[in-house]
Amino acid sequence: ATSPAYTYVDPGAAVITLSFTHAGERESECRRLTPEELAALAPNMRRPTDCPRGRVSLLVELELDGQALYSASLPPSGLAGDGVSAVYERFVVAPGRHRLTARLRDSRRQEGFDYLLEKDVELVPGQHLVIDFRAGTGGFKLL
Repeated sequence: ATSPAYTYVDPGAAVITLSFTHAGERESECRRLTPEELAALAPNMRRPTDCPRGRVSLLVELELDGQALYSASLPPSGLAGDGVSAVYERFVVAPGRHRLTARLRDSRRQEGFDYLLEKDVELVPGQHLVIDFRAGTGGFKLL
């Protein structure tokens, strides 16, 4: 099972992987129910606020040296559109010094981005750089 040898990526190249899951904001704000609306509900269904389940799609962009590597609108998962959005993309790139830019919008805003990472990276042949995202720790992380 060891022959013939198989090489996944050219040993003289580097790989960048963009991989994460994240849930965008809710599509609309929660609203407080009026006393009349609460009274019309069954006792076990009475809660003070009504929060729609749907979430917004994530807008993700990745650039290397000013050239777009990836740009996508990632819809939320789940039958009700209330789950996380996921991305897993690999890019084979030339080793060397590069300017990496990653952007993400997870809100209802129409322009701009909520998270931004701009970083100079030095990639060596055979290196695998992973870009992760965790909103709770500040956004994009390079692993």
